[in-house]
Amino acid sequence: MRQHLLIDADDTLWENNIYFERAFHQFCEFLDHSTLTREQVRAALDEIELVNAEIHGYGAANFGRNMIQCYQHLVERDISPADAGYIAEIARRINDHPLEIIAGVPDTLDYLAGRHDLILLTKGDPHEQQRKIDLSGLARFFRTTLIVREKDPPTYRKVVEDHTLAEHRSWMIGNSPKSDINPALKAGLGAVYVPHVNTWHLERQEFVQGERLRVVDRFADLRALF
Repeated sequence: MRQHLLIDADDTLWENNIYFERAFHQFCEFLDHSTLTREQVRAALDEIELVNAEIHGYGAANFGRNMIQCYQHLVERDISPADAGYIAEIARRINDHPLEIIAGVPDTLDYLAGRHDLILLTKGDPHEQQRKIDLSGLARFFRTTLIVREKDPPTYRKVVEDHTLAEHRSWMIGNSPKSDINPALKAGLGAVYVPHVNTWHLERQEFVQGERLRVVDRFADLRALF
């Protein structure tokens, strides 16, 4: 039976968080704090990101804003007028890397698109996400591509309603328990977890209980499910 497959993008179809991790490493080296460990610096940045995500959303530009705020909070030396520009440039370079499609993705999408209804569903800055979609060349496999501010149960319910999807034949596929798996299950959809070793730690959660939760080892394994 034809299914509706909502598929995540970052760290599901292409690499993403590794570049944010590299930017964070550069940020820690620039901060050069005398006593705080990297984990403690990350914890301070996490607090800022959790607050600002509700206001500004996600993406490299917002990550740069968060790092500047964290720097101003933690720095032990006089702040130079050039410091904020340097940190913003660290974040800007996140978008300079070539887009790296995850192994097995194009062939698997080609297989799935011939059998099911595919919708790309990603969250983040609209300009950044659309740029990655365009660079990927993968839009041809999807009926439509959607960029949303947040992935929560109301978002999934709205997608189901707007695109006339049958809940019992709809699945969210992605690497994030927080954004892809748990809210989809709460909204009445099925969910397929495709783990990624570099999933952003703020996107990690324990799974909620759900009969329609599936787990695969890699994206290519979706062929065995659908």
